Amino acid sequence: MDQEKSSSLWTLFASFFKIGAFTFGGGYAMIPIIEKEAIEKQHWITDSDMLDIIAIAESTPGVLAVNTATFVGYKVRRFWGSVAATLGVVLPAFLLISVLSYFIAQVRDNLWVAAAFEGIRAAVVVLILNAVVKLSKGCKKDWFNYALMGVSFLLVALLNLPVIPVILGAAILGILYTLFVLPKMQAREKEGK
Repeated sequence: MDQEKSSSLWTLFASFFKIGAFTFGGGYAMIPIIEKEAIEKQHWITDSDMLDIIAIAESTPGVLAVNTATFVGYKVRRFWGSVAATLGVVLPAFLLISVLSYFIAQVRDNLWVAAAFEGIRAAVVVLILNAVVKLSKGCKKDWFNYALMGVSFLLVALLNLPVIPVILGAAILGILYTLFVLPKMQAREKEGK
């Protein structure tokens, strides 16, 4: 059955509403939840699609989770799918912030609330690491990709460079490697056999 016909707009909206409602910690914390829903449960996209979507979502303006939801929705049901997924992921936060804005002043100094958020922050780190491990499985296991991951990590995490130039640089290096270096390596392997 065609993917576009097999998933309703309501299913897209409801899935992303659930993700938006029950994920704390922002876009990076949502990635493993989106991955589980879109790849494992609904079978809307593949691991490879997810890597591409994250790369695009990270390099375009906007919030990572919203961009990712938009691209997944578009992949499944085109324009209206992107609208349904985007509204689904954004609406819970909008509603929650609207309600909490009235009460935040009263609970800001509450010891229990502060302690709960400390615990949530620690758990979010684990969710992000889990996403890194799962997404790295979709990359080729060769020296080029390991070197590119390492250099990208150093540039972004340790040197605090902006993400977009690093992603664009990695894309250019990937093109150059695929067009010029990889064919020579494959030719050498054939000659050696």
